[in-house]
Amino acid sequence: QVQLMESGGGSVQAGGSLTLACVYVRSHTCMGWFRQIPGKQREGVAAISRGGSYHDRSVQGRLTISQDTNKNTLYLQMNTLEPEDTAMYYCAARKTVSCDFVRNDYTYWGQGTQVTISS
Repeated sequence: QVQLMESGGGSVQAGGSLTLACVYVRSHTCMGWFRQIPGKQREGVAAISRGGSYHDRSVQGRLTISQDTNKNTLYLQMNTLEPEDTAMYYCAARKTVSCDFVRNDYTYWGQGTQVTISS
């Protein structure tokens, strides 16, 4: 059974906006968004738990994570996009109480959705 499924990626010009969505089968204590460009490691962008939300410094003020538990959906609102935001974006979930960007602690991963920002 597919645990996580992302949608909402696409191609937009710099300065534009996108909203990514991740539908999940069941909630986990910590859920996050990661991104990866070819040849580089997957990096954490934002994470959310009951304790609050966390954003990488590089995206603070532009990308915002949120969650609608009634719809079993995780979101990433992306504003003022830059060409450097171009990447494959992944939704991820983990069962641990702690919530951070340690990639190996995440148990479930979606297939990813591509975001391309043109200058």
